[in-house]
Amino acid sequence: MNSKRKVYFDNAASTPMLPEVLEKMRHTMQEAYGNPSSIHYYGRHARSIIEDARKTVAQSLKASIGEIFFTSGGTEANNMALLCAVRDLGIQRIISSPLEHHCVLHTLQYLTDQNIRVEYLHTDQKGHPSVEHLTQLLSATSESTLVSLMHANNEVGTITDLMKISEVCREYGAFLHSDTVQTIGHVPIDLTDLYIHFITGSAHKFHGPKGTGFLYINGDISIKPMIHGGAQERNMRAGTENIAGIAGMATALRAASKHLDAHETHLMMMKRHLMEGLRTQLSDVQFNGDQQQSLSTILSVTFPASQKSELLLFNLDIEGISASGGSACASGTQVQSHVLAHLRPDDPGTTIRFSFSPMNNIDEIDYLINRLKKVLS
Repeated sequence: MNSKRKVYFDNAASTPMLPEVLEKMRHTMQEAYGNPSSIHYYGRHARSIIEDARKTVAQSLKASIGEIFFTSGGTEANNMALLCAVRDLGIQRIISSPLEHHCVLHTLQYLTDQNIRVEYLHTDQKGHPSVEHLTQLLSATSESTLVSLMHANNEVGTITDLMKISEVCREYGAFLHSDTVQTIGHVPIDLTDLYIHFITGSAHKFHGPKGTGFLYINGDISIKPMIHGGAQERNMRAGTENIAGIAGMATALRAASKHLDAHETHLMMMKRHLMEGLRTQLSDVQFNGDQQQSLSTILSVTFPASQKSELLLFNLDIEGISASGGSACASGTQVQSHVLAHLRPDDPGTTIRFSFSPMNNIDEIDYLINRLKKVLS
């Protein structure tokens, strides 16, 4: 095989844009150059593109158009939900998980410094937050509480039972926020069935552009803006809208929604093929997360500790394969991720996250298995 071949298995970090997304954005940048806050033709034209996109996002989630607000991405949307909920909804306590994305964990740390009480749920070895612990914490006090739990973990792919979480929150009158960045465009979400107040999305996770996302705010609650300076987004998010990015996100989400079932079948076929190949071709590999309740887009694999596995991510890159480590480089040293440190605290192995998109194929999976055998042999 040609070792110079390039294969991309880091789609949980960011996905390549679809050709139709690129074309939509190019056309929008060329034709819709007016400020959407202007009342003349060019402004109205730009505004219509934004509102069409808002309708697309709302319809995909079965939400109201008035509940969708565009942001610069998932990080801003999660920050806005948490910070504004504390400021405007009288939140005294937040219940979350130690496995959340850093944009949530770091915001919670900031709020802790502001004297907001934050409590973290117990999780099992597969990454599921404990519903029993949540019930125990909610029943212990009548404090105004926000529960913040991601829909699916971005490192190991475990999907949280959001319906069950929402039922518990409803029973005890808690507000609910979910970071749904990894599931929007990949897992069907019907907000008419959920007791939930905030969810977040980011376009570049489902083949849209970077720098564009959204926040869903349940119409039954009211918060004030986090960013001040203008009346954009119905006075909820100041700043001239990223028209091309918003149009590209809507185009990507329409495509994802249209092909959701077919993509899921294709992705699961690739994921299972990789799992079977690793089981039969390599020894002692372990899969992280709950494979019975997991995203089809993510497979986290821990390889036994050895001199060769220590350099596995680097050597895969040399072989033309892009993936993510279960660790992050900090000051030249390898520091285990907070998720793996929690789930596998004493495991010296090397963890790699392979993440897939519909643009990948079985031949690429076979190439990966072949290169792994070569690198680790």
